[in-house]
Amino acid sequence: MAHIKVTPAKGVWTVRSNDGVLVESRDALALAEGDMAPVIYFPRADVAMALLERSESTTRCPHKGTANYYSYVGQSASIPDVAWTYEHVINDDAKAIEGHLAFNSSQLTVEQI
Repeated sequence: MAHIKVTPAKGVWTVRSNDGVLVESRDALALAEGDMAPVIYFPRADVAMALLERSESTTRCPHKGTANYYSYVGQSASIPDVAWTYEHVINDDAKAIEGHLAFNSSQLTVEQI
């Protein structure tokens, strides 16, 4: 099993599209899994959920469970399956990210400001 560690992501984190800011959070979490780069997860309360639509897509991680996806629907573009969430995390080490959202940083800008 891959080693998973969740820690507070220090500072203020944002997610931006060409249309503007989708997220600004001081409560983001960083999930490190094995030797992969950390992934930043955001509490839903900090996400402009009106700009996201739940898709039918899912994937399964043997360490975290089933991920459900959201597509971005903005003024300038729609980006399918750009965000994901684990609503029922199966690993106690990752339980803190349950219900949080992560974003594909190759399609949206995810950065610490």
